[in-house]
Amino acid sequence: MLTILGFVMIATFLVLIMMKKMSPIAALVLIPALFCVFVGKAAHLGDYVLEGVGNLAPTAAMLMFAIVYFGVMIDVGLFDPIVRGILRFCKADPMRIVVGTAVLAAIVSLDGDGSTTFMITVSAMYPLYKRLKMSLVVMTGVAATANGVMNTLPWGGPTARAATALKVDASDIFVPMIPALAVGLVAVFVLAYALGLRERKRLGVLSLDEVLEAGAVAGEPVLVGAGGDGAGAERVSFVKGGGSAGGSTAGSRAGSTGGGSRAGDLVPGASSTGDSPAGGPTTGVSPAGGPTSDGPSTDDPDDGFQGLDPNRPTLRPKLYWFNAGLTVLLLTAMIMEWLPIPVLFLLGAALALTVNFPHMPDQKARIAAHAENVLNVTGMVFAAAVFTGVLTGTGMVDHMADWLVNAIPDGMGGQMGLVTGLLSIPLTYFMSNDGFYFGVLPVLAEAGNAHGVSTIEIARASIAGQALHMSSPLVPAVYVLVGMAKVEFGDHTRFTVKWAVLTSLVVLGSGILFGII
Repeated sequence: MLTILGFVMIATFLVLIMMKKMSPIAALVLIPALFCVFVGKAAHLGDYVLEGVGNLAPTAAMLMFAIVYFGVMIDVGLFDPIVRGILRFCKADPMRIVVGTAVLAAIVSLDGDGSTTFMITVSAMYPLYKRLKMSLVVMTGVAATANGVMNTLPWGGPTARAATALKVDASDIFVPMIPALAVGLVAVFVLAYALGLRERKRLGVLSLDEVLEAGAVAGEPVLVGAGGDGAGAERVSFVKGGGSAGGSTAGSRAGSTGGGSRAGDLVPGASSTGDSPAGGPTTGVSPAGGPTSDGPSTDDPDDGFQGLDPNRPTLRPKLYWFNAGLTVLLLTAMIMEWLPIPVLFLLGAALALTVNFPHMPDQKARIAAHAENVLNVTGMVFAAAVFTGVLTGTGMVDHMADWLVNAIPDGMGGQMGLVTGLLSIPLTYFMSNDGFYFGVLPVLAEAGNAHGVSTIEIARASIAGQALHMSSPLVPAVYVLVGMAKVEFGDHTRFTVKWAVLTSLVVLGSGILFGII
């Protein structure tokens, strides 16, 4: 009964948030509370919730101060050179922008922390997506999938958990899996390329040279200002649609159709409001063609590049190398585990605020500026604590895991590597990494040993599903991603799951093909 109720609870949660019948926070709290009553454990609900909150409190603290820290770094201009570099590569080509998102997310993922990866990636790419009216779920989906593959680094978490649970060396798990993981990362880049081509077909493309030749209208927002890199200021304007908004502008090009200007084209224009040809707000269009909640509107304050204004008063160019050194030191301390991550970000945020904004009113203003993100993310984490607390406390997770293991046919015993890899995809999505690696993996390894499959092969197969894991509703970092990108979690889930599953299968298939698993 607990097995059935566990699966029904998870399915109910996913259906309700994807259909937008409930907000994620409400669903994470109310659905497990209701099912706790169904299993007759209502009297223990408080204990389950407090235990879940206690387990996730360090994560919430880490996210709180990490958001403040990286928010301050964005404010003072630490990542502006990254945006300039990406802009030079991406131009105004949606395909290049999506590929750039995947590359940036993969590179930043080397620090082993999903939250920081998403904060840096979104801060750099969000303005480009918004200005070009690109689908934001493409950005979140590509970033999450790329980070999921890179999350298998020994210091990223899953590999270390597998090594600890099975008492093997982490390098024996990770190093042989590098070819398979590299194929998985290439698959993410191919996916980004394909999604980018689809966005290009929907929107069209303009190069910066064409925009400059056409003569951008004075007064348009400066995309990236002149900096110490000698690149010079590049003034660029884009407007969706045609009509009087930009149909007569010299050098305009009607997207990929070669015809007249239409909704969805990118043409140099005289307005940065994002108005439609009819004068009303435009509606975002998903790659599948339907409207999405991430579409721009005329009154959206983030529609332009205000967040990366090269003349914003919060810039601290004289402190650039201090901030860069502090960030490198912070990431090094995380990787080397000199102190717990929440403590590192707490110290880092306090130091960054004190040095960059020595006056108390300025510090309060920076904290207030990022308070919304902090509240949204930490609120979601504590709501998820109710979900995980009930799942674990009622024993649903244990019963679900036992049922799945017992459902494996005897004839599949010799293929336990494949079975483990396949099970890792849904199980690391529906439960925490701790629950899977410390609760389920040892049982799978024991079953594999009984059929002659080595423990190390089981361990390698167990990390194949991480591409999907990073979009799990039980992963706090995903709420940083969707929160900063202003994407509904249900939209992100609906778009990302299929591509993440495919990427996980590519990693698993490559591991089997190369004889690693």
